Amino acid sequence: MPHSELHYLEAREVARLIATREISSVEVTTAMLERIERLDPTLHSYALVMRDEALASAREADRKLSAGEATGPLHGVPVAVKDLYWSAGSPTAAGTTIHRSFVPTEDATAVRRLREAGAVVLGKLQLTEGAFATHHPEIVEPVNPWHPGHWAGASSSGSGVATAAGLCYASLGTDTGGSIRFPSAANGLTGIKPTWGRVSRHGVFALGPSLDHAGPMARSAADAALLLGAIAGHDPLDPTSLPEPTLALPDDAHDLHGLRIGIDPAWNSHGTDDVIVCALAQVVEVVKALGAQIEEVRFPDVRTVVDEWQVNCGVEVALAHADTWPRLAAHYGPALTRLIEIGYETSAMTYQQVLLNRAALRGRINRLMSGLDLLITPVQPFAAPTHEQLGALAQDPELNARLIQFTAPFNSSGHPAMALPCGLTQGGMPIGFQFVAAHGAEALLCRAGMALQHATGWHRLRPVP
Repeated sequence: MPHSELHYLEAREVARLIATREISSVEVTTAMLERIERLDPTLHSYALVMRDEALASAREADRKLSAGEATGPLHGVPVAVKDLYWSAGSPTAAGTTIHRSFVPTEDATAVRRLREAGAVVLGKLQLTEGAFATHHPEIVEPVNPWHPGHWAGASSSGSGVATAAGLCYASLGTDTGGSIRFPSAANGLTGIKPTWGRVSRHGVFALGPSLDHAGPMARSAADAALLLGAIAGHDPLDPTSLPEPTLALPDDAHDLHGLRIGIDPAWNSHGTDDVIVCALAQVVEVVKALGAQIEEVRFPDVRTVVDEWQVNCGVEVALAHADTWPRLAAHYGPALTRLIEIGYETSAMTYQQVLLNRAALRGRINRLMSGLDLLITPVQPFAAPTHEQLGALAQDPELNARLIQFTAPFNSSGHPAMALPCGLTQGGMPIGFQFVAAHGAEALLCRAGMALQHATGWHRLRPVP
């Protein structure tokens, strides 16, 4: 297959081509590295390209395949990881300037498991400072490959851009208030925020540990499931990881017969752009045609928990940065600085009330989901926001609360969610929505995503690069 045709294949397609020796891992890795060299000076998705290490891994993958020693479902497939995940022997800066020289001596558990599944790690992907709202002033922000004037999503911006632009076949991101789902929606991708604790956070720089979720971003639900299956599972190095040793996920799905899917028209349309509301209506028609039963529900009031998300995250990020703040405060950008200050300004009484409110919302969502298999909601109320629309995001609590009104509740509650593309705006920019499931029900998310994508072509839309 010509190298020019490789870059927009799905990860599982590349894995099959390598397994059948129609192409070698070295060939596909070289092609991807050449594409990164050509396009990323404009897109700025990579914080670090690990060229020599990636080629060495690809050569080893080919050697093992020749010796009958294929290691897993991602054998020889080039992927990349958000620069929040430790990578042994390579810098992990976490979108900051203060950690530029930090070189971990071990991989994050999720990175190690990717390698054990056979993946070739191309490099580290750029992100917002410390995985919060905006990029550090000294770091060039990744550029949305669909249109440079539009938001690429935060905080896993580099993961979204690189995966959408054909600079890796899939990637790892993290999600504290929407940071897998926002860049997935902005770049036309499928991303999974798993149940809290499903994927180990060992070796992942913290933003708000009780809100942080690690997960995959890919070009299809099948690819996202492939990566999630590789990285999920209990980890003794992360005592908060769930005890299940493995995660059983479907390989494929074509229908949704027997599933009860909830939708709250009032909540979904509250302050939401019309184009997103219309796209959700199309999604509902597709899932009905696939055999699902649609039920109108009333989602719990999330306004208090959404308004308190910054306080919750602020306290946790202040603790996470205790070794460098305020000692290195002059090297922090304004958004992360303000978040840390919120943490220091919050009283114990206020924080305890925040935790009680979170627990109450989690209970209410659990009760709702006990009668449903899935829920359909937007990812965000804005359709393809421009940089100008979100320019004051970190300084405007009301705007930030509006942006995260559909995502942050499920960080606070820990429920799993899958973002999927569902069309384009009139201007040709991607629109996304999300399926939400009960705790531990990632298999249902993957089944629904795969079935939807068999019936539609939204996930096969690509930007021009």
